[in-house]
Amino acid sequence: MAARRRMPRAAPDADAAIHDAIARAIMQGRLRAGTRLPEHRLAEVFGASRERIRKVLHRLAAERRLELVPNRGARVPQPTMADVKSVYEAHRVLEAGVLSQLVAIIDAGLLATLDAHLAQERAAAERFDRAESVRLSGAFHLLLVDALGNAELSRFLRDLLSRSSVMVSVYEPASQSICAVDEHGAIVEALRARDLARAIDLSRHHFLHVEQRLRLEPPRDVAADLDALFGEMRAAE
Repeated sequence: MAARRRMPRAAPDADAAIHDAIARAIMQGRLRAGTRLPEHRLAEVFGASRERIRKVLHRLAAERRLELVPNRGARVPQPTMADVKSVYEAHRVLEAGVLSQLVAIIDAGLLATLDAHLAQERAAAERFDRAESVRLSGAFHLLLVDALGNAELSRFLRDLLSRSSVMVSVYEPASQSICAVDEHGAIVEALRARDLARAIDLSRHHFLHVEQRLRLEPPRDVAADLDALFGEMRAAE
């Protein structure tokens, strides 16, 4: 029987590397909704102790990238349709308020920042960099809210994005990433024209479109070949 491939024995400061590898696999859509991530298997794959793996899994769960199920361990979230509707309704309501304040203070500097960001989004979508596309898509909305300088609004949006980014990663077809870039661009053009009504309408339809692009699957436990998955990721780096 062929020996399983192993990553090198984890160094004391390897927590961040293990965290980033698992998070990247989720954001790239390599781990499907419901995929189980057993501690002992991850410990073997990463050459780390179960204690170290447990610490990383708890961090990912705190970031809402994983779920910890009692007596069953960690798994990739399986949001329901009700979860999706609740999160995207919150996105629509929050951003409408953000735009209503932003349109009065937007300036050439912020518009230049948004234009540069859109160029990065488009480049990531065109090279099919799934994880980067999801990250940049969320970062676009953070740029809008952070421009207001309200820490509570920014914190609330970051919490929403921790959930919606996983929903997009596991349920949105990768080919749809370019659609979000075009929709973001239209919002920026409305802000440039200081057309609040159009900006809010475009934002509302953008979040509706993202919600409609999600292809939810029936809840189930999914097993993955973690050796092969993380081995391929390492080979591609």
